[in-house]
Amino acid sequence: MEVIDGQWYMKGLDWEDEGCIHSSSELLSVIDKVGFLPLFSNSVPGFSVEEMTCPSHWWCGDEDVDPWEWRGILARTGKVAYGKFFGNKAGFISKKWFPYFVNFRRSGYDFDALYDEGKAGYREKLLMDLFVPSGVDMWDVKVSALPALGLSPELYTHEMKEKAGFGKGGEKNFEGVLSKLQMQTYLVVKDFKPRQNKKGIEYGWAVAIMTPPEYLWGYKHVTGRYKESPEESLFAIEKQIRKHFECDEKTLRKFLK
Repeated sequence: MEVIDGQWYMKGLDWEDEGCIHSSSELLSVIDKVGFLPLFSNSVPGFSVEEMTCPSHWWCGDEDVDPWEWRGILARTGKVAYGKFFGNKAGFISKKWFPYFVNFRRSGYDFDALYDEGKAGYREKLLMDLFVPSGVDMWDVKVSALPALGLSPELYTHEMKEKAGFGKGGEKNFEGVLSKLQMQTYLVVKDFKPRQNKKGIEYGWAVAIMTPPEYLWGYKHVTGRYKESPEESLFAIEKQIRKHFECDEKTLRKFLK
C-alpha cells in the first residue's frame, strides 16, 4: 500500500491480468513455488500478495476472492505458516522453508535456552509459558496430551493477553511482544475465528489463534536447519528470493533482518 495525497491506495493487478492470483489455492501454489511471501508491498518490488492480486477484492468479505480472507484459509491447511515474519508485518512461509527462517531468526536457540542466556525478556516468557513452561521438555509430547498437563496447544490472542497478565493495570506492550515472538519464529498464527461467549456462540470479528510451530510440524522439522549457521540459512533465503524477484543485496538484507 502507498499514500497518495493523504489517501491509501492498494497496489496490485487487474482481475483479467494473466499474472493475477484469483483464489486461495492459486496463492498456495505461488507460496510453495517461491517459499515465502509478505502480505503487503515492501522494499522488494513485486514481492507480496498485494502486488499479485486485484485491489478491488480486498476486504470484500467473499472468501472465494478476498485475499484478506485467504489468510485463515491457508493457515488452516497446515501447509504454510502465517504471522508477522517480515519487519513486524504479516506474511506466509511454506513448511519447507520455515526451518531456514527458524535457524536464521533464532540463531539456533530454543526459547528456554534463549531466556536462560538473557537474550529474551520476561514478558516474552510470560507468553511462551502459556504453551511450554520453561524447564519442561515438551516437544516430544503429543499435542493431544497437552490439556491434561495444564498446557494449551493453541490460544486466541485475547486469551493470551488475559492469562499472561497484560492490559489495564498489568504488563504493557502486548502487541509488540507478540510481534517479536512471531518475528523470532517462536509463535505462528494457526487460524482466525470469532470469539465465543459463555454459551459457545460466536460473535464479532475473527481473532488470531496462536501456537508454537513445533505443535504444527514437530520439533524435528522446525529445527531441521539448526546444524548450519544462521548466515547459511540467510544466504539460502536471499538466493531463493533472487530467483523470483530483482533486488540489491543491501535492500534485501535490511528487509529480512
